[in-house]
Amino acid sequence: MGNQGPTDNNSYTNDSVREKTEREKAIEDWLPITSSRNAKWWYSAFHNVTAMVGAGVLSLPYAMSELGWGPGVTVLVLSWIITLYTLWQMVQMHEMVPGKRFDRYHELGQYAFGEKLGLYIVVPQQLIVEVGVNIVYMVTGGKSLQKFHNTVCSDCKKIKLTFFIMIFASVHFVLSHLPNFNSISGVSLAAAVMSLSYSTIAWAASAHKGVQEHVEYGYKSSTKAGTVFGFFNALGDVAFAYAGHNVVLEIQATIPSTPEKPSKGPMWRGVIVAYIVVALCYFPVALVGYWIFGNGVEDNILISLEKPKWLIAMANMFVVVHVIGSYQIYAMPVFDMIETVMVKKLNFKPTRMLRFIVRNVYVAFTMFIGITFPFFGGLLGFFGGFAFAPTTYFLPCIMWLAIYKPKKFGLSWWANWICIVLGLCLMILSPIGGLRQIILDAKTYKFYS
Repeated sequence: MGNQGPTDNNSYTNDSVREKTEREKAIEDWLPITSSRNAKWWYSAFHNVTAMVGAGVLSLPYAMSELGWGPGVTVLVLSWIITLYTLWQMVQMHEMVPGKRFDRYHELGQYAFGEKLGLYIVVPQQLIVEVGVNIVYMVTGGKSLQKFHNTVCSDCKKIKLTFFIMIFASVHFVLSHLPNFNSISGVSLAAAVMSLSYSTIAWAASAHKGVQEHVEYGYKSSTKAGTVFGFFNALGDVAFAYAGHNVVLEIQATIPSTPEKPSKGPMWRGVIVAYIVVALCYFPVALVGYWIFGNGVEDNILISLEKPKWLIAMANMFVVVHVIGSYQIYAMPVFDMIETVMVKKLNFKPTRMLRFIVRNVYVAFTMFIGITFPFFGGLLGFFGGFAFAPTTYFLPCIMWLAIYKPKKFGLSWWANWICIVLGLCLMILSPIGGLRQIILDAKTYKFYS
């Protein structure tokens, strides 16, 4: 009789371990990032296009007007090269530990910097980026709907921007209940096609319009301070345009992987296609838009193009569809984080009801902030430098140095340090310009107008 204790204990421990792993597996199968792993390489292509080619592309001609020809082209090309390199690093690091996948940005951060520190470094920045993008997209969606309404029906009664943001948000109260990345692939594909469409409309309609009379390429601002701050703000706009890194590991997590066929192959193929599309969207819009309108260009190129009416109305509708997809792509990792905390830390049951409440509250929150502070340009510059520069330009490089420890003064070592220095400059300078822009806009702004 007396010998039974230890075996009972062992079987009890085994059962509890089994229960724990079964519970963890059930949670993994329920969470949005890890629940479905059957994506194809082209999913990666259009998810990345949707994440990357944001409404930021429409502010690139304006950024060019504050940077000028030489610096503007240099910053655009350098950003394209650096962000492609850091994206490649993240794709490589997704499965660098055999048998383990870093499905989320912060898991990679924890591996590189340690359990606690990794969370503290990555999660706040990633949340600022994703929530920031969602708020900015609420504003963009609302503004594009308003522009569509005003273009199609110029004699109608004017409607407040607030209501258009609410109309835009109403779509997300429905769409945000799609469970995971693969379930939004249709929305994402439509969004990727739209981004190419409205980018093409923006530069083709500008080119058709021809160079404007009295066009000037000098700096807009008459004061030295205005020019410098404008330059800083434009750097943030460019950083915002390359923000796809915050969701890249989460996108890669949806691709199946075996030791013979790791996920980095199909993922990288998708990234290359996405980056070609990004170049086709960004460079023509930025260069043609600036060439045609000079420093008189608006912070959204579609506002500078007033005619033909039907085309501008169509382009604005394309922006709305695209931003709907983008919002979902950036919201998915946030849902994943909130739901993980609710289920793992606070021990809620993984139910539909929990998901319903969490996601509706989040959409309502982003809508409320968007309605309260719709300063589009300044917000881009501020968030762009503050959070996008680290997560896109240099955090992957720091992780690479920490994990792989390349040879000092070798090619890899230099490449990473150059990215880190440039990224740090961007992070420090652009929020200054963005904040000044917000302060200037706020002087003339009436709440909930």
